[in-house]
Amino acid sequence: MKKLYSFSLFLFLFVSFSFGQVPIGSQLEMAGVVLPNANGADASLNQEARRNGVVVVFSCNTCPFVVGSKHFPGWENQYNELHKYASAAQIGFVLVNSNEAKRDGDDSFEKMKVHANNVAYNMSYLLDKDSRLANALQAKTTPHVFFYDQEQKLIYSGSIDNIWNGKRKKDVPFLKEAIDNYLKSKKIKPNSSPPKGCSIKRTKA
Repeated sequence: MKKLYSFSLFLFLFVSFSFGQVPIGSQLEMAGVVLPNANGADASLNQEARRNGVVVVFSCNTCPFVVGSKHFPGWENQYNELHKYASAAQIGFVLVNSNEAKRDGDDSFEKMKVHANNVAYNMSYLLDKDSRLANALQAKTTPHVFFYDQEQKLIYSGSIDNIWNGKRKKDVPFLKEAIDNYLKSKKIKPNSSPPKGCSIKRTKA
């Protein structure tokens, strides 16, 4: 009886510890929810995922870190290339707009459609009503990248690369390196980086 109790306690502690180590938002809690798509058929993240996982990029229509400025090239210039890179690796690549507080303005669904067409997005551009997906994943900025493997485990999050860092000694393509290392079954390092960009515009409760 004592041995059985000890084993049960060990199993409880093991399971509790294991689940306690999983970062909040590391599982796609809304993976099956179908979202309006400004650039194709409505889709869920499950539908966007491919054999080796999915990359989710929180984005928008106006943030200078996304669209660019005279001081910064804008990360959306890389979106189509990254979509192609991920697709070749059997990884989905999808954009999500969670700027609910700007839904009546620059980030309306109609303006999302116009923007996707103007910049010729090759990927889905999903509307996240009430920022529910952003809240579930704890997304902070546009852009903010989340890379999930085929088991919906978060294996990289943060910036696409380090070009935001004016003091960098070399360019480091974080997302591409994460994809490469994952395909080679190598450790992803770093598995996170600071997300840089404009804050996601959530509505106030």
